[in-house]
Amino acid sequence: MRKAEKVIVTTAVTGSVHVPSQSPHLPLSARAVAESALGAVAAGSAVVHLHARQPDGRPTADPEVFEEIVRTVTERTDAVINITTGGASSMTMEERLAAPLRLRPELASMNMGSMNFVYAGIADKVSSWRHDWEKPYVLNTYARPFVNTFESIEHTLRTLGASGTRFEYECYDIGHLYSLAHFVDAGLAEPPLLIQGVFGVLGGIGADHANLEHMVHIADKLFGDDYLFSAFAAGRDQMSFATHSAWLGGHVRVGLEDSLWAGKGRLAETNAQQVEKIRTAVEDLGRQIATPAEAREMLALRGAGTAAR
Repeated sequence: MRKAEKVIVTTAVTGSVHVPSQSPHLPLSARAVAESALGAVAAGSAVVHLHARQPDGRPTADPEVFEEIVRTVTERTDAVINITTGGASSMTMEERLAAPLRLRPELASMNMGSMNFVYAGIADKVSSWRHDWEKPYVLNTYARPFVNTFESIEHTLRTLGASGTRFEYECYDIGHLYSLAHFVDAGLAEPPLLIQGVFGVLGGIGADHANLEHMVHIADKLFGDDYLFSAFAAGRDQMSFATHSAWLGGHVRVGLEDSLWAGKGRLAETNAQQVEKIRTAVEDLGRQIATPAEAREMLALRGAGTAAR
């Protein structure tokens, strides 16, 4: 792992997993997502990882919505923009790539394989639904996998990568590291690699801290010093896994995409709350928070103000 004194904080602002009935604080409209991202940046986040939603909270791949979010954030901060290529399992690959291909962000997420990505359990925890689309949406994940074939990965690396976009390689299991190694060997994924270890999603590797250390061990064997590591766990394990990643010399990701909580039994009201919490933990470990400019240098990004507007 390539270690640095300073820690890159990524904030995943809204995602496509959680639904409005779970929390009144989940940002939904383009304006709300942008404002929540700005708050996270002010709290110390160098990178904002973006999904988009319709006003009723339904995930959308509409480039116009993404453009509104990105324009607001880039006009008021120098934060690194990271746009999802995952979207939601209900979206086609063409839909998932529409916004990043138009906006050409410095970073884009890349799920390193097809997988069961199940959050149907949300239906067991919600007693009152705000919208009729929500329950069928979460239940559908029990029957429908998230698909990202090697062909799709290669297509994205070639097309989006040609614009200078680099990638946050989301690895939900150890096999995803070997998939990434395949694309490195093929010359399609270039170091320094940003590997985002994802834990606690049903269908992927579990939120066991031994799994985090094992993932780093295998990544060290495959990539040596050619990668930066970041980690998060879904739900209640979010902060402990981010702290563990920082303790190992890695970086962190927080945000309402990954967890709706600010503590046991206490909903987070903003993304900034989670940034502030992990910032305190990181600084207690004796490490500093990276600025957007420092994150760009570590990740070999092309520079601020280069995303399309």
